[in-house]
Amino acid sequence: IMAASSAKVVRKENSNHDGADETSEKEQQEAIEHIDEVQNEIDRLNEQASEEILKVEQKYNKLRQPFFQKRSDLIAKIPNFWVTTFVNHPQVSALLGEEDEEALHYLTRVEVTEFEDIKSGYRIDFYFDENPYFENKILSKEFHLNESGDPSSKSTEIKWKAGKDLTKRAGQTPNKAGKKRQHEEPESFFTWFTDHSDAGADELGEVVKDDIWPNPLQYYLVPDMDDEEGEGEEDEEEGLEDIDEEGDEDEGEEDDDEEGEGEVW
Repeated sequence: IMAASSAKVVRKENSNHDGADETSEKEQQEAIEHIDEVQNEIDRLNEQASEEILKVEQKYNKLRQPFFQKRSDLIAKIPNFWVTTFVNHPQVSALLGEEDEEALHYLTRVEVTEFEDIKSGYRIDFYFDENPYFENKILSKEFHLNESGDPSSKSTEIKWKAGKDLTKRAGQTPNKAGKKRQHEEPESFFTWFTDHSDAGADELGEVVKDDIWPNPLQYYLVPDMDDEEGEGEEDEEEGLEDIDEEGDEDEGEEDDDEEGEGEVW
């Protein structure tokens, strides 16, 4: 009788466990469904936020244009502003050979224009004075993102003057800034205009648009490291000279003391 009672108790406990498991699984499933519903609401708000942020960006992009124009007019009064800015930028300077730098001395203006809806792309325009390298007055490169999200780019064909095609000159000598950052001789900066292999990850385009264009003055004003090193060496030399002079004075005082002691004796 006792054994039979125990068996009934065990079966009852198992039945309770099965019921608890079923309840637990049901609650978990309901929780997952509710999480999915909440996540859909979060996604909806994120999409709404993106749309509103884009509208704000478009608004302020238009408001910035007169100031960009005024800044460009002021920059035009400073000789070699843009070549100095590029040479002082660590990533851009690594792409410049000496002849690239010479050609960029004729660069008078740079403009970055984001397309009206912003998200579909942008264009970078480089304005040049008459120069011995190419016929173009403006070199441009555009970056596009189509509706399916595929990136592409296109650019101005450079009309090189006879014997002046820098993209076909192997072994350009890196400029001073480039020497500090790389051992290999760089390809010409101007090969960028013909390279459309990875428009979605164009490092130079992104650097110009997102880093240089918002505030080029910060790079124009970067001090020349060679000058700083030279000044540091001069300071060290002056310091050593002062120490030597102090040493000579101390030696002179010691000699006077010794002479004085000799007179007492």
